[in-house]
Amino acid sequence: MATFREAREALLLANDLNLIDDEELLLLYDVNTSKNLEIPYWKYDKFDLDSLSDDECKSEFRFLKHDIYALVDVFNLPDKITCPNRFSVYSDEALCMLLRRFAYPCRYEDLVPRFGRPVPQLSMVVGEAMDLLHVQFGRLLSRLNQPWLSQAQLAQFSEAIYRKGAALDNCWGFIDGTVRPVCRPGENQRVLYNGHKRVHAIKFQSVVAPNGLIANLFGPVEGRRHDSGMLAMSGLLPMLENHCVSPTGQPLCVYGDPAYPLRVHLQQQYNLSMSKVRTAVEWVFGDILQYFTFFRFQKGSQSWTQCRRQNVYYLCLIKKCPLMSLWVKYSSFFGVEPPSLQGYFI
Repeated sequence: MATFREAREALLLANDLNLIDDEELLLLYDVNTSKNLEIPYWKYDKFDLDSLSDDECKSEFRFLKHDIYALVDVFNLPDKITCPNRFSVYSDEALCMLLRRFAYPCRYEDLVPRFGRPVPQLSMVVGEAMDLLHVQFGRLLSRLNQPWLSQAQLAQFSEAIYRKGAALDNCWGFIDGTVRPVCRPGENQRVLYNGHKRVHAIKFQSVVAPNGLIANLFGPVEGRRHDSGMLAMSGLLPMLENHCVSPTGQPLCVYGDPAYPLRVHLQQQYNLSMSKVRTAVEWVFGDILQYFTFFRFQKGSQSWTQCRRQNVYYLCLIKKCPLMSLWVKYSSFFGVEPPSLQGYFI
């Protein structure tokens, strides 16, 4: 199928050959003009990952070159990612588009010089790659029955937290809600308004283990929602009751602030002693925003409906990759190593 640009060139040629008159040319030329800005993408070279240096990859994609290839392998991506209109690109290029999109607040127009593709293709590929990752690995952020969250591993987490001076000897992780500001919406402003932070926002709930991984993620919900209400909506408590037991039969719990209800598997007492180790839950989203600053750009989130669940799930999945240099902080603080890349993405 011809592009708009090729169709317009054909119309000009037809007019020169007197096949169509000037009136027909003006009419058909307008019909074959795209509503998008016509950025001359054809003037730029096609993307070639091998031609980039490690420093360029680290700056633009937040990963070294060989790490990007490792991600393609561990994600088990097909050779090509095909969009609904049957347009396809190689998986390494699609992953780089995704990484570049969220590495820093930018428009798709800003990606044209790097990838040499028009804006509609960039948008379709990023969306298709993100949906593919969410379908394959979204379960890693919504379920607790995972190999790295076995009963023996949870008991090891509890021991590591207790060694850091925690009052509870059966706490294996930390729960907290995070508020992400968005632009003031034109409608339903009260729904998104968070009175505590005094901003219009969306909220997420996360459970973080001492190895720095997010064990469970729920959201987004409207900014006015209380943490206890978000807990009930997430269905996390039944999952904790079914899964969080040590090999000896002792109930294990997660720890949260006083906004959460007191349950066997959810504790919020001993705030003074637990606050020293609970700050780990705040590191995780801070690191995500540091490496992928797209969601720091408040104007980029025009409404909470545009903040797709896949967007945040993708960032959390990528951030959990042991290839990144964030693990030194967690490992040195709690003394717990994350699982291997292959051991996590299974």
